[in-house]
Amino acid sequence: MRLGVLDVGSNTIHLVVVDAHVGARPTPEASQKKTLRLMRYLTPDGSISDEGVDTIMSAMHDAAKMIRRSNLDALLPMATSALREAKNGPALLERIKCETDIDLQVMSGEQEASTTFLAARRWFGWAAGRIMLVDIGGGSLELAIGNDEVPAKAVSVPLGAGRTTLGFLHDDPPTLEQLEALQRHVRKTLEPHAAAFRKLDRPDQFVGTSKTIRSLARLAGSVQDGIGSADRVTLRQWQLEDWVPRLAQMPAAARPALPGITQNRSFQVVAGGTVLLEVMRMFNIDELDVCPWAMREGVLLDYLDRM
Repeated sequence: MRLGVLDVGSNTIHLVVVDAHVGARPTPEASQKKTLRLMRYLTPDGSISDEGVDTIMSAMHDAAKMIRRSNLDALLPMATSALREAKNGPALLERIKCETDIDLQVMSGEQEASTTFLAARRWFGWAAGRIMLVDIGGGSLELAIGNDEVPAKAVSVPLGAGRTTLGFLHDDPPTLEQLEALQRHVRKTLEPHAAAFRKLDRPDQFVGTSKTIRSLARLAGSVQDGIGSADRVTLRQWQLEDWVPRLAQMPAAARPALPGITQNRSFQVVAGGTVLLEVMRMFNIDELDVCPWAMREGVLLDYLDRM
């Protein structure tokens, strides 16, 4: 069957069309992505500005055109932290439904973490044992841990790469004082969750998903053992400790010259790297195995499981 997954996130609106069957690996057939960076459109009262609303609606109309052309058997449309938290989010969701006939389902933070955890579990398999997931989006950070396909514990915290950039790194490049303030904020925000996770059995494998983590892993040059998509890609704490300060000394416009850093992500990669480094320190993670699957794949897998 032909399925579409529409992901309206803090950074992008991404539509993926796949051929999928129960028990088979989903095969991507087409993809359409538009960069949003919605955090820059938030007003002081927590609403998305008129300019931001126009940007979202333009992208949603483009997605609707592709959806109509794709002859889908089913569409799985979802929205995450940006629309979930925006003061005018409900009104915007209703407008999207009226104008495009797309009924976006808003995922809770815990659902985001659990769905992404399912994708990571399927990718690495049961042989991975107990896993811990780290996923950094534009608006939030998701953490989950468990032995099964449903995590024993899953949390979402407002430490996304876009959110923390706009909240703390006001200069380009950021100052040392701004970076230190962000580090303190991350540690303070994570401490209750780190304490709760420490009470659980330690994972056998630590897994990282998201464009931010994949970009940092590619920058660090950590592809091992093989060729192609089956490569094991890892990101180590010492590599982040080496690269994040160097990235922070560069203006955003210069960062895309480095491997793995795209122009669309260059402005927030320092904050994303800073958040990730503090996560790895607080949870005693020496090495992350990078998973190419994330929430979109998790939504697909969950849908197929329920058929």
